[in-house]
Amino acid sequence: MSSKNLSRLFVLDTNVLMHDPASLFRFQEHDIFIPMVVLEELDSAKKGLSEVARNVRQVSRFIDEIINDAETDDIENGLALDSARQLNGHTEPGGRLFLQTQILPVSLPVSLPGKNADNSILGTTLSLQKKYPDKIVALISKDINLRIKAHVLGIKTEDYTSDQVLDDADLLYTGINELPANFWDTKSDALTSWQEDMRTLYEIKGQPLEECYPHQSLYTDEGSGFEALVKKTNKEKTTLVHAINYRKDNQAVWGVNARNREQNFAFNLLMDPDIDMVTILGVAGTGKTLLTLAAGLAQVMDQKLYREIIITRVTIPVGEDIGFLPGTEEEKMAPWMGALLDNLEVLTNSEESGEWERAATADLLTKRIKIRSLNFMRGRTFLNRFIIIDEAQNLTAKQMKTLITRAGPGSKLVVLGNLSQIDTPYLTETTTGLTYVVDRFKNWEHSGHITLMRGERSRLADFASEVL
Repeated sequence: MSSKNLSRLFVLDTNVLMHDPASLFRFQEHDIFIPMVVLEELDSAKKGLSEVARNVRQVSRFIDEIINDAETDDIENGLALDSARQLNGHTEPGGRLFLQTQILPVSLPVSLPGKNADNSILGTTLSLQKKYPDKIVALISKDINLRIKAHVLGIKTEDYTSDQVLDDADLLYTGINELPANFWDTKSDALTSWQEDMRTLYEIKGQPLEECYPHQSLYTDEGSGFEALVKKTNKEKTTLVHAINYRKDNQAVWGVNARNREQNFAFNLLMDPDIDMVTILGVAGTGKTLLTLAAGLAQVMDQKLYREIIITRVTIPVGEDIGFLPGTEEEKMAPWMGALLDNLEVLTNSEESGEWERAATADLLTKRIKIRSLNFMRGRTFLNRFIIIDEAQNLTAKQMKTLITRAGPGSKLVVLGNLSQIDTPYLTETTTGLTYVVDRFKNWEHSGHITLMRGERSRLADFASEVL
């Protein structure tokens, strides 16, 4: 019998269930096996208010429901996972869940005694391979070191990828594209332009690119250059709006000018009241935080579009207590907000103003800028606020959903992150909540995304990024 026709049995590691409680239902028609040591680890991690503890409790509830819904108490023959069809949208019959009910003979090498949990899982998987020679037995784990040890022992192993948004982070929507070289020549006979609110709009037949999304940034370097954003798009026609040039001194946002094309597009997204959510990706030094704070201050202090700025970011370790530091929530969060406070200092320290004016400005801004901990976001609703989520690459998709749903009527949400600086265990560029949001919101008419490519810190920082 070929390997393609063999049935599969997946042994789940603890971290898979901790990462995604619904992983029990993500294996389509295949069977899954949970070793007893995994249940023990889940039991020891169920207490607390962290995201991991909540996930563990959800796993326990799922397993309890599967046991209660089973038509028979014969656990050794597996419990039906028919609910997989509802969760995954598959028409195939669900597999079966096997819980370890007896001690399996362990055949680990002498160098790997089965004293710790990882080695116990490896021993269980080896025993299952011998017990079920007619099945493909694979260990599913997000622990790279465990997968390496499994390979050494000849165990088939895989990463858990059901929560993966894309196959490769390079496929992620960038939000900015160059128009074809002959764009104006091909569209000139089917082009309409007009003025609206002091801005030029263009309507063309069809779409300018093969894939076109609302508020996508488009440009061409032909002639004097052209920069526009997609206002509306469908297969029949697309409306473009000419981008405001925030590089000019008279278009500065809270004293800050755009220094390159991507920053200019970012300002266009941040300053557009019709856009409810903006996601900005970029490596360190591209100006994500400075641009966002400047846009927030301009719309809160000058235009009065929002009541105040709410700033939050994940504290590593994720979702744990922010510590026993003395002071209020804001004072405890201050050490995590160094980057934001540094940028705020740049925005308030004008050379023309005196020391008293700077102090008065800083005091005024502290009343309009509130720093909030991620831990206390559940159940809250922010009305008419300019909300900034910093370091969003460290959030899971579930945490991101929790935060985005806090935004009430009249609020604008800005999500900032750098996919090359992920600190949360078991999150990757393709599974982080930031990638998830960028991919899922790109078709929504009230969201915009831009990836900042060029660093604007200093020649020293730029050179260090290149050579170090």
